Amino acid sequence: MRELGEFALIERINSGRVQAPGVLLGPGDDAALVAAPDGRFVVTTDMLIQDRHFRLDWSGPRDVGRKAIAQNAADVVAMGAVPTAFVVAFGCPADTPLELVDGLTDGMWAEARRAGGSIAGGDVVRSPQLVISVTAFGDLDGRAPITRAGARVGDTVAVVGRLGWSAAGLAVLTAGFDPADELFAEVLAAHRVPQPPYSAVLAVVADSAAEVDNSELPAIPTALTDISDGLLADLGHIAEASGVAIDIQSKTLRDPALATIARRLDTDAAQWILTGGEDHAFVGTWPAHRDLPPGWVPIGRVLAGHGITVDGVRHPGSGGWESFSGVDSASEPEPR
Repeated sequence: MRELGEFALIERINSGRVQAPGVLLGPGDDAALVAAPDGRFVVTTDMLIQDRHFRLDWSGPRDVGRKAIAQNAADVVAMGAVPTAFVVAFGCPADTPLELVDGLTDGMWAEARRAGGSIAGGDVVRSPQLVISVTAFGDLDGRAPITRAGARVGDTVAVVGRLGWSAAGLAVLTAGFDPADELFAEVLAAHRVPQPPYSAVLAVVADSAAEVDNSELPAIPTALTDISDGLLADLGHIAEASGVAIDIQSKTLRDPALATIARRLDTDAAQWILTGGEDHAFVGTWPAHRDLPPGWVPIGRVLAGHGITVDGVRHPGSGGWESFSGVDSASEPEPR
C-alpha cells in the first residue's frame, strides 16, 4: 500500500467495475449520486474492526469483504427495501499487501451484486489496523417500511435461513479443532461468509406490490428483523418495539447437523441456535390467518405481555451479543 499510494489504490479498486442501475454517478467526483425513486432512502451503517469482528488467520480477505457488505444489505432488506448502493470507508496499515486489498474489494463487489446493488464510492485512509465501515442504501419502491414495531397479538413468528451455524463455526475455531475436518466445513463457511436469504423477503414484498388482488398470497410480515445479535436478542427488539411478548417453541428449531457438531465439541447446539449471531437469517411476525411464503418456518407466537420465552420459560443468561458487555459472542469474536 505504501508503494502504490491512495489515488492509485482508488483507481485500482474501481477499475472495470459496473455500477447498478440505482447508482447514477459512481466514484470519481466529490460525491456519488444515488437514485431515490420514491423520494426516500433506507440507510444503515456498520463497521468491522480487525481482531474484533474478524481475524485474517480464520477468514480470507474475500470472505471479510463479503461479510462487510452482507451484514449491511441484510439490514436494508429487513426493512423491506431493495439494496441499491453501498459506500465503503476502508483503513489499513501502510504495509498492507495489495493482494489483501484486492481480495477485500472483490468480496465486497461480489456480495453487493448478490444483494442487487453496487459500491458507489467511499474513502481510504492509513490506520493501525484494518477497519471497514459500510453505509448501505435501499429503495422501498413506494412501499411502507417493515419495522420492528408492527407485531400483533396472535401473529405467527417465522424464520427463514439457518440459525446457529456461524456460532458453531466460531466455536470450532476457538476450541482449536482441525478446520480441515470435513465435519466442520459448512459451519466454518457459514461463519466466514453469512448468506442472508435476501430473496425470501424481497420476493414477498414484490409480489404484494405487484398484485391487484393478493388475498390468496401470503401477507407481508407485520414486523421483521435480520438475526445479527442472536435469535432471542433480535426477537426481543421486536417484542419491545411492538409492546408484546413472544414465545418460541424449541422443537421447531432442532438442527440434526448442528447437534452432531455440538456432540463433537461437548456442548449444546440449542445455545448456538438461540443466541448465536451473524447468520443474518430473517425472523418476522405474520398474520396468523395467512399462509407463510415458501421457505419460512413457523417457530412461535406473539402473545400479550412483554419479553421473550422459550416453551413458556425465560431463557437463562444472555440472549445474544451486546457490543459493550465484555462478553465473548459468536457475532464479535475476541482474539484468542
